[in-house]
Amino acid sequence: MNQRWNYQVIEISMQMFGKSMTERAQEELNRQGQLGWELVSSVQSSAADCIRLFLKKPA
Repeated sequence: MNQRWNYQVIEISMQMFGKSMTERAQEELNRQGQLGWELVSSVQSSAADCIRLFLKKPA
């Protein structure tokens, strides 16, 4: 079976005010999940860096 995928990378950057990065990442993941996207991986190089979310869904 030849499965084809679409991929998406979302960056959640640090903000001084408002919701935490964790809360914003969770909201974004829930929003993208409703659209059929699945989280493959997440990366944060350092505590001061943005979180990168790597998602996929069938093409």
